[in-house]
Parts: sequence; structure tokens; C-alpha cells
Amino acid sequence: MADKKEDLLFELLRQTKLFNDVQLDQLALDDRHGDASITESVVRLGLASEEDFLVAAANLLGLEYLDVSSIEPTQDLIEKLPARAVYQYNVIPVLFDGDVLTIATSDPLNLSLVDSLRMASGYQIRAVVCTTEKIGKQARKFYGVGGDTFESMMSGGRYDLEVADDTKYDLSDVGQEASIVRFVNQIVAEADRQGATDIHVEPMEHELRIRYRIDGLLHKVDVPAQLHRVQAAVISRLKVMANLDIAEKRMPMDGRIGIRVNGKEIDIRVSTCPTVYGESISLRLLQKGGGLVRLSQLGMSPKNEKLMMRTIHRPNGIVLVTGPTGSGKSTSLYAFLHEINTVDKRILTAEEPVEYEMPGINQVLVRPDIGLTFARVLRSFLRQDPDILMVGEVRDVETAEIAINASLTGHLVFSTLHTNDAAGAFARLIDMGVEPFLVASSVIVVMAQRLLRRLCPSCKEEGEADPALLERMEINPEIFRGRKIYNSRGCQLCSQTGYRGRGGIFEILPVTDSIRAMVTEHRPSLEIRDRAIEEGMATLRDDGWAKVFDGFTTIEEVLRVAEDQGD
Repeated sequence: MADKKEDLLFELLRQTKLFNDVQLDQLALDDRHGDASITESVVRLGLASEEDFLVAAANLLGLEYLDVSSIEPTQDLIEKLPARAVYQYNVIPVLFDGDVLTIATSDPLNLSLVDSLRMASGYQIRAVVCTTEKIGKQARKFYGVGGDTFESMMSGGRYDLEVADDTKYDLSDVGQEASIVRFVNQIVAEADRQGATDIHVEPMEHELRIRYRIDGLLHKVDVPAQLHRVQAAVISRLKVMANLDIAEKRMPMDGRIGIRVNGKEIDIRVSTCPTVYGESISLRLLQKGGGLVRLSQLGMSPKNEKLMMRTIHRPNGIVLVTGPTGSGKSTSLYAFLHEINTVDKRILTAEEPVEYEMPGINQVLVRPDIGLTFARVLRSFLRQDPDILMVGEVRDVETAEIAINASLTGHLVFSTLHTNDAAGAFARLIDMGVEPFLVASSVIVVMAQRLLRRLCPSCKEEGEADPALLERMEINPEIFRGRKIYNSRGCQLCSQTGYRGRGGIFEILPVTDSIRAMVTEHRPSLEIRDRAIEEGMATLRDDGWAKVFDGFTTIEEVLRVAEDQGD
């Protein structure tokens, strides 16, 4: 019987006219030695695109190919098919008429699918065809991430909080975990799939809200509506994974989780904070080695890239990178170190935390709780015969003075500051208590930066600057006259946001003789900035406009991240 079904299946594949005999043999071999669907095998082997194959299969079987992206099923329709069946078979209900439930599937050649779904739902089944990604996106939207796991938890009535002794959690093997453990794994794995940098688990009065930060902006995650009923279990599971005391709920705590997702190692920094409705948990996802980029990949203009390349090869001085939290300062510092990390240089870093592990570099984790501060680590570095030092952040006058002394005694020092623009770094150091002449004689370059979202290449469209926006933000419209710009539109690939990924804009201020004299005289930041512009510095907004004209981003994005900059 099985042989007859297999013969029928491959005769149908032959009739699609998409495959030759060799390719059919490949599919047959893949089908015998794996549990993937025929559709998955076709895509994995590179024999056809999923959409082309499904359209051909639908035509052959007399089925409708339906884009489910625009379908908004009612709650009544959603309840016709259990979440476990939706996720197990990768289907989504699209219509219920009489006693017939219409479902969308990406596996129309699965001859047992209809029978399985009829048993799971209790209704007659009619199939239409759509791609795996679109069905999966709709399933997560309407059933919630981990909806199948939540359903089994509710029916089982208990939560499994057992944790393995191994501190590395492999999220690829979610099928081996049960209940709340598996649900938490699914939340983290989905965050990684979407490219999120942070996960926020936030107890509200009537819900447990989960949000991902993607490309710098927060997006609410679709989760089961009754998730707040297992709020305590979800939070306890995360605390157990981070080796935190689950009995302590009144004080903030910090921890760390090491996980593997689809072969990738990810470090997660965990922070808890008590709120009126329970503990709020924030998770920062850091891919080991995955975030390292070269200087040429930062997205600098040729002029700025040449300037920074020349600067980081200087023998001594301080290079400061400034900007708010989440502006990519650490990524830039690692890019500089990656560029000059050679066997003949001894490089030491003091970081809190160590975000990326770099081979060939001595990295120290700063721990203020035991007295291991930036200043103390930096003092010890000077006895370690270094060539290059990196200090995660200059927070106080002691750290600043040690870094300055290190630069004046022949070391190249990299560090970060929290200021709005490049010129503000000098005033910040002086306000800490550092003498102006020391700042002027040690700092060689200050680089301010921001991250802005990149237009989705698949759906961006040519457009014009919005006159109302320019007038409201007091922007000179002449800047854009006669220049080609692009606007965001939104498509399936970018989740209708119009943006995919991020890139940087930069403001680089080299300390020339005239700038050095102004710093020594403790002149206002605005005067220093104006002089730097006269000497050729492009401001953050100038660099942003260049990115707009290159089709990289939109006017709105530049104004969002650099609104405090003048024209």
C-alpha cells in the first residue's frame, strides 16, 4: 500500500514538469531517508522555489493557491482547529462553511494530511495552498508564539520547571522539552529568528506582555491571550535558567544564560526588576562572534573611513566614541580592534559586560560589586606592557585621568562616552574634573554615531520629501530639490514595516591645532562644533542626508535619530 502511495506521489511530481529524472531520484532518496515534507525537500535541494512548486502542485491537484497574509480569521474560526494541529502540520484555518473547514497548507502532496486534520478538528477538511513562511506568520499572529505548548499546558494542568544540570540550553531541540520549559524556549528561539536584540517580559494588570526590540524599535509579540495565568511559571523558568533566586521577588537581580539556537551560541544578559504586577524581565541577546564587523562594514563615507583608518593606526592618543545607549558604540570599537589586532600588538580591554569574545585579545570583565572597577583594571593594565587599551566606558574622573595618562605615555586608548554629539565630549570630560589641557593634549578623535533603519530593498519606492514634514521640522527644502529619494512602503519580507536591518551615521571630529586650542581655553561645545564644521566635519544629520540620497534610508529615520542636530 505504501509503495502505491509513493508511486502516485512521484507520478504527480513528474506531472508538474518542474523536475527531470535525476532530480526526481534526488527527491525520492531524500524522502526515504528523512522526515521532511516534499515541499521542504524541493526547497532544500534547490530544485525550485517554494512558491513555484506550490503553484504547480496546486494546479495539478485542482486546488486553489491562496495568499493567506491578508486573511483575518475570527476567534470562532481559530477555535475550530487546535493550536497543536496548526503547529504540527503547519496549517492555518481560512474558512468555515457548513461542516467544512478550509485550511491552507504548504504540503498539498501529503496524502494523509486531510485525514489527520479531520480527526483533530472533527470537521470535513478542504485544502488550499500557500507558502510555509506565510502560514507560519499567520499561525504566530493568531495562535501566538508557543500557542501549541500553551494549549497543552492548560489541558495538562501542571507546569514542568525541571532544569538540566548543563548550563547550555539547546533551543533547537524544543521537542524534547515539555510545558513551560518548551514555551520559554519557543519565545527565545522566535526572537532569534526575527533578529531581535532584546526580549522584554512585562507583567501588566490583565496580561503578560512580551515585546521584541527589532532594528531599534519595540514590537509586541503575539502570545496566547491567557498567558498571564502562567505568569509566575514563565518568570520562574527564566530566573532558573539565569541561576537567579526564584524566591527573591523584591529586589532587582542580574544574571546570564548561555544557549544554542540552530547551532549558534548566544549569550543572554538577564535583568529583573520588581513592578506592581510582578517581576519584569529584560533579556539582551548577544551572539558570540556573530556581531563582529570590519571597519569597512560600518557604513562610513569614504572620507570618514579613511580618516578613522589613519587614526586607529596612530601609536598613541585617545579615540572616543559617543552616543546614547544602543547606538552601536561597542560594535564600532570592536571593528577598530579587529582592524588592528595583529600578533605584534598586545591589546587589553576592560568591559562590562564582555559583549563579544575576540581571539587574540585579552578581555577583562569589570565587576564593581567586588571592587574590580574600570579604574582599577586600567591601572593594572599599565603594568601589563600593553600597546592598545580599550575601556568600555569613561564614567568618572579617576578612569578618565588614568586613560589620559596612558595615552600620554605612548598607548593608544579606545573608549566611549554618553554625549549627544562629538563636540560635547570635551565638555563632558572637563565637567568630570579633568583639566582642559590634559583633554586637549590626549584626545585625537571623537566620533559620534547613531543607528537608523535601512529601507527594505524589496519594497522601497521612489518618492518625494513631504513638504509638511520639512516645514514642521524647519528643514530647508532646497536640500532635496532635484535629488532622488526613496520612501518606505512595507511588504511580507519586512513585516510591513518598510525597513530591514540597520546601519550607522557618523560625525567624526579630528582634534586639529585650532580645536586643541579651543578645548584648552574651555570654549563652549557649540563654538567647537562650528569650527569643526568649518574645517570639513560632516554632522550626523549631514551624513544622514547622504544615506537618504543613496537610497539607504528615509528622511523620517534621519530626523528620528538625529533630531537634535542642526542643518
